[in-house]
Amino acid sequence: MQIKTTLKRFLADESGASIAEYALLIGLVVVAGVAAFAVFGPKLNAAMVSAGSALDQNP
Repeated sequence: MQIKTTLKRFLADESGASIAEYALLIGLVVVAGVAAFAVFGPKLNAAMVSAGSALDQNP
């Protein structure tokens, strides 16, 4: 419940964002991107290899 309260307070704050807040936001986006690549990377690679093989077989 504390996370929800903190998030509400953060969204309600109308003061300007500092460089630290931007750095935290960018860090969060990077972590989410790395996690997405770790989860979906092998499946995406297999799909691309399969599609490439299908294209090679049908000229």
